[in-house]
Amino acid sequence: MGRQGNGGAGMRASAGGRVRRPATGRPEPRQSAAVYRRRRIAVLVLMVMILGVLGVGVWAAVAAVGSAADVPKGATGAAPDPRAVPVPEATSSAQADPSPSSAQETAASAGPSSASTAAPTATPSCDPHLITVAAATDKPSYAPNEKPMFTLRVTNANPMPCEVNVGTKQMEFLVVSGTDRIFSSKDCQTDAQDLPKTIAAGASESANFPWDRVRSTEGCKAVATQPKPGFYVMTASLGATTSSKAVFELK
Repeated sequence: MGRQGNGGAGMRASAGGRVRRPATGRPEPRQSAAVYRRRRIAVLVLMVMILGVLGVGVWAAVAAVGSAADVPKGATGAAPDPRAVPVPEATSSAQADPSPSSAQETAASAGPSSASTAAPTATPSCDPHLITVAAATDKPSYAPNEKPMFTLRVTNANPMPCEVNVGTKQMEFLVVSGTDRIFSSKDCQTDAQDLPKTIAAGASESANFPWDRVRSTEGCKAVATQPKPGFYVMTASLGATTSSKAVFELK
């Protein structure tokens, strides 16, 4: 056996009698106070920077809200800060109520006034009820050898000139005796025509028709008998307007 030495891996008693285990690795070097001071300073600087950034953000938000409240209504400016709190914008009275000049422009663009667009007064038209027809004979009584002359008289009672069709196509002279139809100018009429004519207000136009004292039938058929002496009634018509009765005597 070899001799056991005092060094190496054995236990060694200290001066105080305590046993101390030797370190198995390299002893860690102790840091100086200057290093700790630099670390504290770096931490403080970082905190100051963070607080500074937060303070700038809060100040910007407050400034944006204040500038939005101070901007005149309707004014336009730079693009809004996205960090600013949006503030509702009230409608100004200038926008709600148009100025006198804009009101005039609006009225002018709306078109002509109702007075200028009002329909003009319609021109009075002729009243057909005021176009009258009268019948007459040239004599009240006719001898056996005399032929009666019938007259149709049309009068315009309108306050203005009126156009009236006074053609033979519109006229009829009718002779009756009681219920017996004696004669009509339309039965054997040929080449009937229309004749529009303007009749002045209050004026009249007349047409005459000589009667041969013969009978007639519709379709102009031949009639053997002739009117006998007695009283007869003649009426004259122009279109749908018929005259009053004109009475005459045949002897």
